[in-house]
Amino acid sequence: MPFASGDAKNGAKLFKTRCAQCHTVEETGANKVGPKLYKLFGRQSGTVKDYQYTDANRDKGVIWNNQTLFDYLENPKKYIPGTKMAFAGFKKEKERNDVITYLQEACK
Repeated sequence: MPFASGDAKNGAKLFKTRCAQCHTVEETGANKVGPKLYKLFGRQSGTVKDYQYTDANRDKGVIWNNQTLFDYLENPKKYIPGTKMAFAGFKKEKERNDVITYLQEACK
């Protein structure tokens, strides 16, 4: 399925409960267990400064956009075998759409 614009407000709630413990979205946000997501869109995987990525993430070379995030967030370990991201994924398409719509606004 392709990405479809979602509900940013619901996406913010999902991010807070399922993602914020490992990621930040602010320009001044720090890397945590996962890399900061500020300016995520258009960035190549494995390139955030001062974050220790696995070779799998660096070597994947994916450019993050709505569709690549939609595919990745369904099952991160399947999309990038060898990633250290422990999150099992958002199985529901609506949740992925909502989180990505939120990230579009929050990560500018």
